[in-house]
Amino acid sequence: MSSRETNIKEKFKIALTSTAKVISGDLSLNDKNSDNKKSKDLSSIEIDDLTNPSDFVRLRAETDSSALKKKFSNDAIYKKNLPANTSSRSLYNIAEKIRYESLGGKMLKGIEKNFNENYAQIINRKRKDQLKTKEDVAVSEAFELYMLKNFHQIKLNPLTTKMLKFWEKDFEKSIDKHKKFLQENLENQNNYSSKFSEILEEMDIFQSEEENEKEEENQDQGKDNPSNDDQDKDSEDNKDENNDQETQATLDSDYSVDEFNLDEQLLENEADEQSSEQIIQKNIDNINLDYKIFTTQYDEITKAENLENIDETLKLRKALDQQLIGFQDVITKLANKLQRQLLAKQNRAWEFDLDEGLLDSSKLPRIIMDPYNSLSFKKEKDLEFKDTIVTLLIDNSGSMRGRPITIAAICADILSRTLERCSVKVEILGFTTKNWKGGQSREFWNKNSKPKKPGRLNDLRHIIYKSADIHWRQAKNNLGLMLKEGLLKENIDGEAISWAYNRLKKRKEERKILMVISDGAPVDDSTLSVNSGDFLEKHLKRMVKFIENKTEIEVLAIGIGHDVSRYYDKAIKITDVNELGDVMISQLSSLFDTKKKFH
Repeated sequence: MSSRETNIKEKFKIALTSTAKVISGDLSLNDKNSDNKKSKDLSSIEIDDLTNPSDFVRLRAETDSSALKKKFSNDAIYKKNLPANTSSRSLYNIAEKIRYESLGGKMLKGIEKNFNENYAQIINRKRKDQLKTKEDVAVSEAFELYMLKNFHQIKLNPLTTKMLKFWEKDFEKSIDKHKKFLQENLENQNNYSSKFSEILEEMDIFQSEEENEKEEENQDQGKDNPSNDDQDKDSEDNKDENNDQETQATLDSDYSVDEFNLDEQLLENEADEQSSEQIIQKNIDNINLDYKIFTTQYDEITKAENLENIDETLKLRKALDQQLIGFQDVITKLANKLQRQLLAKQNRAWEFDLDEGLLDSSKLPRIIMDPYNSLSFKKEKDLEFKDTIVTLLIDNSGSMRGRPITIAAICADILSRTLERCSVKVEILGFTTKNWKGGQSREFWNKNSKPKKPGRLNDLRHIIYKSADIHWRQAKNNLGLMLKEGLLKENIDGEAISWAYNRLKKRKEERKILMVISDGAPVDDSTLSVNSGDFLEKHLKRMVKFIENKTEIEVLAIGIGHDVSRYYDKAIKITDVNELGDVMISQLSSLFDTKKKFH
């Protein structure tokens, strides 16, 4: 090996290692002096062959994949949801690999490009002359093509399209109805992997272990009898050997090592950020390990406008407007108070004794007393006011029916309008269940022999009344839907808090505030009847404690008729629902006033 080639390989290895450290969030990666054994598990990057440009692409993609596995894949959750059917495990492994690679592609465009180029190379290398039946295509190979097409949006060539077609209907039959859920839960490994495990266990393609043994025998025979594909590959290898000199000459010109290094600023900024994100995700995963969910397939995250037709929505909004009439004076007073306070904090400050600006009239007496005194000027300056988002998470349980939910809807309306005037974005969310008595989840549990302590056993319904980037005018009709008859059912607070947190953490605003309006402890009769009495309460406490102590999101809770301070550090109780508007605005004012403490 020439010294020139050795030099290229060494530089490329350094570039790959630096990139892997940033992506994985582990800065001690491949450090021989590191005591962290897991840091070395990612793989000490070895570069044996760089004879073709495709080798650069392959190594980049393989390194990215290994680093993303370390960053996004929790081994305990992976093992916890491993399918009992051994035949399904190879597909389960592929599904998990595609999950963390998809997250990496969303994180950095360069990672996405690496995967796309590498998979395109792999697909284009596939050559099979005889493809007549399913038996000619291994199910794991077809499943990987299915996942690449649907989750990586990789374009298949005619051959791989034909390979997938043998199995695609089987996959679609089991996966298609869950595809949206899986794509929405890429960041939640537990939800994603438990769902995939459930799907794979129910798949019809694994009939018996005997069939798998036959497949393995066929594959073994294939190894003993090289196919035309292998012969083609041998001929290609010979061509490559004959063109070594030509290929080597192109390495330096076509692939600069600098291309593989991430931007220096990216390396510095992303390392700390991603490392902290990794720690936070592991903490959430640990909390969820003790919180079991029997099934998530019947859960729903829906926009409020999908719950009712437009005529009924307008009717409910009019009903809410009627309620607002009696509060008009109070609303105006409170809204103006909050707006004045926020605007004052945003831009009401002055610099004095300047040489230019507005004339400071308070200093004019000095000129009268002594004409030789110079004129004094002042200038208004902007105070630092962090870009802020407030999420209102409203309990939509049956116990909120009547006056409490009406006041909650009114106050959400007031706050949304007021805060938007002050350039503070507002998101309004609600949480309940789709059914009483467990719904479809409990029916599914009954059909599966009623296993003991199944965990959460009801169909969640999480509602987006107003997203942060939608103006109040566009979403105001949705707020009336809180008054919809039959909407309010059970409340599973821990998962609702987790959902709201996951939405907030993706936001770019510097300051994030989560305000929870509830009337007490989490209650779901179906879940509590088959688990310990504190099952839901324990998860809520752990989730809230984590957000309060381990993240920068500020949490404020208002309990209607009940003391919720046992769950939240910053909590206030009101006995009369008429106090809610005043309390919400006064406490928000306290949050924005850095000189005051929460009271």
